[in-house]
Amino acid sequence: MASRPKKVAEVFLNVPYAQKFERLFLAYIAGISAFGLVPRATLEIPLSTRRLEKIIDLITICRYSIHDLSWVKTDPPPPRTPRFNMPFELGLAVAHQHNGKAGGHDWFVCEARPYRVAKSLSDLNGTDPFIHDGKIVGVFRELCNIFARSGRQPSTQQMQQIYRDLRVRLPEIKRQSAATSLYTSRVFKDLSVVALDYANTLVI
Repeated sequence: MASRPKKVAEVFLNVPYAQKFERLFLAYIAGISAFGLVPRATLEIPLSTRRLEKIIDLITICRYSIHDLSWVKTDPPPPRTPRFNMPFELGLAVAHQHNGKAGGHDWFVCEARPYRVAKSLSDLNGTDPFIHDGKIVGVFRELCNIFARSGRQPSTQQMQQIYRDLRVRLPEIKRQSAATSLYTSRVFKDLSVVALDYANTLVI
């Protein structure tokens, strides 16, 4: 009797959907895929559904979650308002881990600057954020630290290769779905498939 294929672990990716964050967003997709993991995001959730319930469901099915809290600024359109989605979704992940079974979910916090989380979210004192310095190579470096015990251990150079491939393919992926942004469900899914396929041939 043939054995069932092993389910690939999924990673809930909680990041700001901002144009200036696109390079780091692509870096997260490339880096997570390099470890043989599947990135998931709220971009997949249709706007017509009960969003909060779907976000909770998405976090629940993921083995890991990464929460980037580096976007600590207000949105330009009036009224100028800070966005609380990222820390809110982090709270959902913390609650899920606390209420779930041991080893069911692990969450990680990323930041661009050291010590800022201690001021912006002091309830996390005692939790060390992973500082990526707002750079692509920093994201790759910290993903290596986050998934140091993962079965597959890609190099940052291999992550960079996957990232470059995504950058090359992005215009065509956007054209195929008539998207003007990479922050759409279709573009995100296509990027994730391309990244994982390439990673599976590149990283052994």
